[in-house]
Amino acid sequence: MKITKLEPILIAIPFCHDGPAGGFAGATWNKLEYLIVRVETDQGVVGYGEAFGFGAIPGTKAILEQTVAPLVLGKEADDIAGLMDSAKKTLHVFGRSGPVQYALSGFDMALWDIAGKQAGLPLWRLLGGSPRKSVPVYASKLRLSEPRYAAEACARAVQRGFKGIKLHEINIDTVAAARSATGDDIALMLDVNCPWSYSEALTKGKALLPYQLTWLEEPIWPPEDVDGLARLRHSLGIPLAAGENAANAWGFKALADAVDILQPSITKIGVTEFMKVGGVAELSGRDLTPHSPYFGPGYLATLQMAAVFPRMAWVEYFSVELEMPIFADSALLNVDGTVSIPQGPGLGADPNPEVIQRYRVA
Repeated sequence: MKITKLEPILIAIPFCHDGPAGGFAGATWNKLEYLIVRVETDQGVVGYGEAFGFGAIPGTKAILEQTVAPLVLGKEADDIAGLMDSAKKTLHVFGRSGPVQYALSGFDMALWDIAGKQAGLPLWRLLGGSPRKSVPVYASKLRLSEPRYAAEACARAVQRGFKGIKLHEINIDTVAAARSATGDDIALMLDVNCPWSYSEALTKGKALLPYQLTWLEEPIWPPEDVDGLARLRHSLGIPLAAGENAANAWGFKALADAVDILQPSITKIGVTEFMKVGGVAELSGRDLTPHSPYFGPGYLATLQMAAVFPRMAWVEYFSVELEMPIFADSALLNVDGTVSIPQGPGLGADPNPEVIQRYRVA
């Protein structure tokens, strides 16, 4: 079964969330962009993946079109390990992270979708997972900044059935307002996105102790400062989480000695590497809680991993509302704060063609 076409598809969908206009990486968003990777084979089996996006999408899309596609067209789609090993070795001179790695991750995910469809099995079963029906999800908020927005947003999340909420705040007062709104029975996580030195993180972390955080995520700049994370973990007493900036299992092997919770992002490392990271987590006794603030094929792939690794306690649920969902009836929130794991072949569902037609960016 040979690869006949690799097509990156960019879609941009308007959305709303709990606070004022927000975004990430220096940008303000009025739409959420997703880079879907479509792979066709000569046997008519089509697979879908997702490459990590946001501001990196133009570079990732160009790499898929100009660099990855020429490498893989005509190759056997079922030789996933061989294809990925060859592509990574060939392209490593362009970097072991960033858009090159994101492009390969989306391609890898599409190959696994094809493999599941060819076998007639959901990915979790193909990979030897357990028949887990659903997984708890936590509401992951965009940065809200003001205490009143955080309190209102957290109260709504609790009403919707979420048992966990993650903030992206650096203001202690905003965290305090959120905790007041949730009460003590809701898990409250805080992702600060790598802003502080070790000494700043220790001071801020001590100020956060009264709010009983389930974890503090990526507190130290730069994210590669594994020694600083290990020192903070020893000194602070709040569980630490990190990993969305680690590009492969080797990075997670080093990180496992420094944090309590490993957070691979499947749109950044792909399914093949995620499986290796899951092994690192098991061997090191670390929790595995993936980074997944997206609604494309990468989200379905993350849910599949929750059945492959049944000890996974949480999956991240991006707490925004798209104008139109990418999947018609998959990955929908249940009333008990869980999401059902898709049971269709491959990732479990294909993107809604109407969504692609309506929101595709030329």
